[in-house]
Amino acid sequence: METALTKLVGVRHPIVQTGMGWVAGPRLVTATADAGALGILASATMTTGQLRQAVREVKSRTDAPFGVNLRADAGDARERVRIIVDEGVRVASFALAPSRELIAELKDAGVVVIPSIGARRHAEKVAAWGADAVIVQGGEGGGHTGDVATTVLLPEVVDAVEIPVVAAGGFHDGRGLVAALAFGAAGVAMGTRFLLTSDSTVPDAVKARYLAASVKDITVTTAVDGLPHRMLRTELVDALERSGRTRALLHAVRQAARFRKLSGLPWAAMIRDGLAMKHGKDLSWSQVLLAANTPMLLKASMVEGRTDLGVMASGQVAGLIEDLPSCAELVARVMSEADHTLRALPPLPGPTAD
Repeated sequence: METALTKLVGVRHPIVQTGMGWVAGPRLVTATADAGALGILASATMTTGQLRQAVREVKSRTDAPFGVNLRADAGDARERVRIIVDEGVRVASFALAPSRELIAELKDAGVVVIPSIGARRHAEKVAAWGADAVIVQGGEGGGHTGDVATTVLLPEVVDAVEIPVVAAGGFHDGRGLVAALAFGAAGVAMGTRFLLTSDSTVPDAVKARYLAASVKDITVTTAVDGLPHRMLRTELVDALERSGRTRALLHAVRQAARFRKLSGLPWAAMIRDGLAMKHGKDLSWSQVLLAANTPMLLKASMVEGRTDLGVMASGQVAGLIEDLPSCAELVARVMSEADHTLRALPPLPGPTAD
């Protein structure tokens, strides 16, 4: 299936595996790329040295195109951009809108720039700055998210920009791909669906929690870091939401102490990182501490399997997923379902004779 997305990045199928922290490593990205979709490495949870090593590992395993996801507000963003350019990575995606200068630097080096956005005005801004495409995530998507549904946000953005638009938030099968194409998208991006594959390195016990979840078990909370965050409802989430400010602060301090040992960060650095993530929000001190620790809270679940200590970002679509196919099986299934869906559509009525 050829679309503006497949022609832009050189993949066989209009499907993107999103850059999920602690999840989208070399193994998952390689499997996705070999399946003919666009795999994206998550670099925010890597040092620059680990990023270069991960890029080289993927390149040693596959000749297919892949991408790297960056935080545009990271202090070492330009160093990471240089790694992408030096290593010949095909695509750079961004969790936050990159600056005009970063976009220009990447495009001058022949890198395709695809920011993720959650509002029409953001899409218009990065398109004007030269972005090659955008990933539009509706409120159904996992992690930090907005409150506008994909079915409303997607056509709004498609009508607003001239560049290819990739739909994210609520997609897991071929029917969703056809629906996105009907809205005018050039493909779909999926996070939770690729997390729940046999190629994902997420511990089996954590995958089991996702598979057991119903749609109602997936919630949006601001209790973790003060920003709307879609995740599985767990004991940790319940405890944070029930706690008053004093109790929440004590809980956050205990959590921060555990993760300070794990990360090696001094207290001053953790608080500084938390304050930097406020983005003008009115966060409590407990939320400032937890904001600094959010990557470690994700690591506790996604890497160490500690669902009691960590958070599990999740799209609502987890409530519909029941199996763990390989990436190859998943992509083939999505494309087969899309083909079947298109063929099953009733023919449009022809012109009537006068």
